[in-house]
Amino acid sequence: MESMNNTTSSWHDVSGPNLGYLLEQYDLYLNNPDLVDESLQGLFATWGEPQLDITENNEEAASPAFVINKMKKFVDVLKLAENIRTNGHLEANIYPLEKQSPSELLTLSYYDLTEDDVREIPAEIICPEKKGQLSDGLAAIQYLLEVYTGYIGFEIQHVEPEERRWLQSKIENKYYTLPFSAEKKADLFSNLYKAEAFEQFIQKTYVGQKRFSVEGLETLVPSLEELISLSAEEGIKNVMISMSHRGRLNVLAHVLEKPYEGIFSQFQHSTWVNKNPDYLETKGSTGDVKYHMGAVKNRQIQDKKIKVTLANNPSHLEFAGTVVEGYARAAQDDCSEKGYPKQDVSKALALLVHGDAAFPGQGVVAETLNYSRTKAYQTGGTIHIIANNCIGFTTESEDSRSTRYSSDLAKGYSIPIFHVNADAPKASLTTMRLAFEYRQTFKKDVVVDLIGYRRMGHNEMDEPMATNPLTYNIVHKHPTVTTVYKQQLVSEKSMTAKQIKEIETKILKKITEAYKNINKEHSEVFSISELQAENHHEIQKVDTTVDKATLTKINSELLEWPKGFNVFGKLQKILNRRLEVFEKKRKTIDWAHAEALAFATILKDGTPIRLTGQDSERGTFSHRNIVLSDVKTGEKYCPLHKISTSNASFAIHNSSLSEVSILGFEYGYNVISPETLVLWEAQFGDFANGAQVIIDQFISAGQSKWGQKSGIIVLLPHGYEGQGPEHSSARLERFLQLAAENNWTVANLSSSAQYFHILRRQAAILNTDEVRPLVIMAPKSLLRNASAGAFLEEFTNGQFQEVIEQPGLGSESDQVERIAFCTGRLAVELSDHVADTKTFNWLDIIRIEELYPFPEEQIRSLIGKYKNLKEVIWTQEEPKNMGAWSYIAPKLQALIPEHIKVSYTGRPEMSSPSEGNPMIHKNEQQRIIDEALTPTDKNTKEEVSI
Repeated sequence: MESMNNTTSSWHDVSGPNLGYLLEQYDLYLNNPDLVDESLQGLFATWGEPQLDITENNEEAASPAFVINKMKKFVDVLKLAENIRTNGHLEANIYPLEKQSPSELLTLSYYDLTEDDVREIPAEIICPEKKGQLSDGLAAIQYLLEVYTGYIGFEIQHVEPEERRWLQSKIENKYYTLPFSAEKKADLFSNLYKAEAFEQFIQKTYVGQKRFSVEGLETLVPSLEELISLSAEEGIKNVMISMSHRGRLNVLAHVLEKPYEGIFSQFQHSTWVNKNPDYLETKGSTGDVKYHMGAVKNRQIQDKKIKVTLANNPSHLEFAGTVVEGYARAAQDDCSEKGYPKQDVSKALALLVHGDAAFPGQGVVAETLNYSRTKAYQTGGTIHIIANNCIGFTTESEDSRSTRYSSDLAKGYSIPIFHVNADAPKASLTTMRLAFEYRQTFKKDVVVDLIGYRRMGHNEMDEPMATNPLTYNIVHKHPTVTTVYKQQLVSEKSMTAKQIKEIETKILKKITEAYKNINKEHSEVFSISELQAENHHEIQKVDTTVDKATLTKINSELLEWPKGFNVFGKLQKILNRRLEVFEKKRKTIDWAHAEALAFATILKDGTPIRLTGQDSERGTFSHRNIVLSDVKTGEKYCPLHKISTSNASFAIHNSSLSEVSILGFEYGYNVISPETLVLWEAQFGDFANGAQVIIDQFISAGQSKWGQKSGIIVLLPHGYEGQGPEHSSARLERFLQLAAENNWTVANLSSSAQYFHILRRQAAILNTDEVRPLVIMAPKSLLRNASAGAFLEEFTNGQFQEVIEQPGLGSESDQVERIAFCTGRLAVELSDHVADTKTFNWLDIIRIEELYPFPEEQIRSLIGKYKNLKEVIWTQEEPKNMGAWSYIAPKLQALIPEHIKVSYTGRPEMSSPSEGNPMIHKNEQQRIIDEALTPTDKNTKEEVSI
């Protein structure tokens, strides 16, 4: 282009896309000259508007075909640039064991472009982040290839536009190449070598013992350390980590700083005493394997304190992830004031470490990602790290999933994904920085796919050459990441071989000295009975009554709503009937009313409450209505947030349509916030089937395995009302089969007062040695059944009764020949059929309200009254192979005279929980009631031997 001093216009030298670009810049210049570069300001001032020069010598350039071709080239160059951004990961160096094949999408030839074609495009059009730093379009394309096909593969095109622009700016300004100080590099090498040396020492010292080595993915350890350091710098108080067994011992040693002595003692089966008050680990009566156990460490990082929690995790790999989300939310919530808790997401970070086969393979991961932005379950963004070994046990990746990457599931939730080569530790750490900054900026989830390999077999006794020979031929020849990074440090003269050797020697000395210090003698081996005896706590009697004046005040305030708030007319009439209980005698309090009073009085006592479930605000059966909707505006109002007596928060949320992830979250919430009464309500009790892993592995066994206490309440609607197999049974038998060691309370209640008192009792034992989960077979038809209602006096004077004797029966003890034991809804049905007690002087009906722990002494006392007893029956709604029968029969048999055999009345053994035809149900239900209430001489029912 001619000198600006030449007044003759030289726009004729410019054509095609460059001319289009200059025209755009000229429009900006006309509006505000400062918006364009100074050089262009001078050109525009001298030559004016860019013109297409049609001359005899430039006829070809002026032709439409020429212009169209140039514009096509321009568009194709932009396509190439975007494909590099979108698909650069396809060619990125992200796999330690192999190089990816070149992708033709990233080549000029795929778009029929030459280097000259690309040079014509201004660099800043292609790469605006590097404005003025790149010579031309070709340099810009080469720069993008360098950025997007290095050790990190970026997948960000699916995220929200604002976030994509933010990430693209960071990436294209080479955020990931932030300089490392000499000290930082030395620390990184030290952390890598600690991880490697620890594993190798155990391998040599404890040959054949399982440890689930992290070798091949040692970079995970300094990566976690980096995130914890960043969290501390930001003032985050808690980092909650979930991970499976692989690498757990290494993380315990080097992230939670568990002394080597403590870990070696576990391999040695010897005693170790923890003397560090900042390190906490618990163990239950029967314990768990060492690579499932978690711990808590209060760490000091420079001048900041931070608590690092590694959650206990069973071999059900990903289920602890949702538990840790509950941990984080509990740590973020302030429940000290009425209303919803006040959440501060800066207080805690959830950090979930996943397996590459488990991330797409376990449905709980998708459920957790799905709820991550909902009001009830968001935690301000979770950092997910896929500890990618490129294998699942013996299953190769192509058989583990139907997608290219194990992380692809996250794309459906608009979550950015960074793939990084674990053999490039510096890139790994800078990726963690980018992930952390994204979380802090947007308060959303982010995934880091940390790609390594597995140097050993699935465990240390497993030989991978038998199943994966091709992979392991490569693994055996591949240097460790410590070796790779050591060579890099020496070649770039960041450290000398002598400095590196000094670090290695110091680390090995610490490990070997720790081994010398441990007790080599095996610790005493106790029997299971001896272990269990240490953890036995009975629930003490608790005064759960509330005086009438308090209940009256609370009841009145629960029925007040803001002026101008339009409650649905029909619902308003139903709710206002609750006033009649306190204004008129002989009116009973129904189930939902009793629950509302219980919640209000618990809040008055200063205990926060959290209740969630798929329809908990209204209640599945339209009974609760604890959150009201304005019929005109849709505005929500919860009276429990406003009553004057409340001294703590009340959180109630409708959950996503999920069982396992939601129940896991609520369990985790309660573990970290043990002072909160946490309730999860299944839509129907049957649906708890979908949460069975949480029930089996955490709620029922958490204290026994890990010493992890919980007071969570699980509400499971249960009862046979002819609604078919999937809406009848909460599988009471499963909870009773899992009952042992006072691990929980299992109740099947028959009155609203019983519900009121057991809720208040549960709130009272929170944060005590007696605390344990409470499983309630919640009612359906009893919610509105007058026979299940209770008078006000039962709330002001009563208490929870483990056993209830039928009123009016058994008064003539010498006449009683049969006791019918029952529980729950059927007990109310039987009660309704014996209203004329005089004709049933031969019968007593005893309701067992608390099935576990079994109320042996109360039942023994009741049985002892009847000297002429001839029959003891157990009657239930459920099939004989379900319900409480198998559990209860031997317990009852042990309490009655030897000449009497406990007999059964109920449905026969069935493979399905109930019949599907409502008419068959009605007949079957009547048969059960008739058999229970018909004297033996008129009943063909046979005794059943135990």
